[in-house]
Amino acid sequence: MKLKRFLLRYYPPGIILEDSDLTLKEIDVLDLNESTDINHLAEIIVSNEPLISNRKKHHVVALLNKLLERKKLDCVVDDFYLFQTLHAHVLPLTNCAFNKNGSQFLTGSYDRTCKIWDTMTGKEVVSLEGHKNVVYAVAFNNPFGDKVITGSFDKTCKLWDAKTGENLHTFRGHDAEIVSLSFDPKGSRVVTGSMDYSARLYDVESGHCIDTFLGHTGEIVSVDFDSNGSSLLTGSFDHSAKLWDTRSGKIIHTFRGHRGEISCARFNHSVSWN
Repeated sequence: MKLKRFLLRYYPPGIILEDSDLTLKEIDVLDLNESTDINHLAEIIVSNEPLISNRKKHHVVALLNKLLERKKLDCVVDDFYLFQTLHAHVLPLTNCAFNKNGSQFLTGSYDRTCKIWDTMTGKEVVSLEGHKNVVYAVAFNNPFGDKVITGSFDKTCKLWDAKTGENLHTFRGHDAEIVSLSFDPKGSRVVTGSMDYSARLYDVESGHCIDTFLGHTGEIVSVDFDSNGSSLLTGSFDHSAKLWDTRSGKIIHTFRGHRGEISCARFNHSVSWN
């Protein structure tokens, strides 16, 4: 077997090795701190790991330094204080979401609207109006931040221009309330989860439904794409989570074991590729 690539795990700190068989091996560096001799630690890792040749030692050193930089940032302690209080809607809020850099955020409400706010000033940027029932789920197309999706109890999901507030598409097809949604990492597709036990995949450009994911026997309240958008994870009130292939629409795995409803299911995105 040969080393194919390194992966970086920020928390808990570690280096992950992927070999030619796509098998992953984790190397923990839990005691990494400012007093650590990075070069000496790298020598120990290389000598103890057959997959890593001496020619790759400089990669290990670079990864350890990157982990140390991240750990220093995580150790910075600031005083937290109330920054702003916004009276955003006339009825209760349901969900909120930031854009990638935190300069704007969304709020959804029982008043059937979604609003985009400027984080620093607290001023309303635009109000997204058009749903006929509660706006329950909201999301930016991060990291771009130029589009917004809103999921509603009116059984539709709407795509909006984040600058102008223009409704670009209305995604239809669900038979019950939409309670979860997400853009894929490229912002080219949208997935919605519904109380009708199904999830649907839509094309952002055309507004057409690409696929419908059927298999849960309860409400789908959580949806999440993996880092390249090829897999979809759904969490359901049927006590299970399912992993789907977004290209074929087929179930890859069903995860069981919970004795109650699953309210959230997420991929681990803390690993970065190097």
